[in-house]
Amino acid sequence: MTNFFQFEADFVDSLRCIPMQVRMKLDTCGIKLKLSHWHQFNQQERQQLVEIPCTTTESIQKYADYVQHLVINYTGKPASNLPVDPQAPWMNSQVIPSTVAEKAMELGVVVTTQQWAELTPIQRFALIKLTRPSHENKNFLPALKEFQLVFVNR
Repeated sequence: MTNFFQFEADFVDSLRCIPMQVRMKLDTCGIKLKLSHWHQFNQQERQQLVEIPCTTTESIQKYADYVQHLVINYTGKPASNLPVDPQAPWMNSQVIPSTVAEKAMELGVVVTTQQWAELTPIQRFALIKLTRPSHENKNFLPALKEFQLVFVNR
């Protein structure tokens, strides 16, 4: 999974921000990686975090170990752990999280259950992340357009 979203195009060449696919892996393995940590990693280390798989129990643990190794190497202490949701909402293709539905409605967009089901887990993850209050939401509409959930020029 090394494809980036179009809405990430302004930073993926340099990997100056944490791309969605890495954010999903971090949520999967339960690590809170700060942007300040990410900025300390060199380009090769960032690219490895993009490329290393994080899908099986074994690969999830290896990914977590590698992230913690990097953070400890640069900061002297491990990154914070996050609880891992065994029922991650982006894996549920049948239920649209209220945050996504509400944010879409603010923009005059209705995401149907069928549309939600047709999205990939990483697309659902991105939409969920882009609706969190702590996240910059300017990419929510571009993501809706990229995922073909809205066709109107806005």
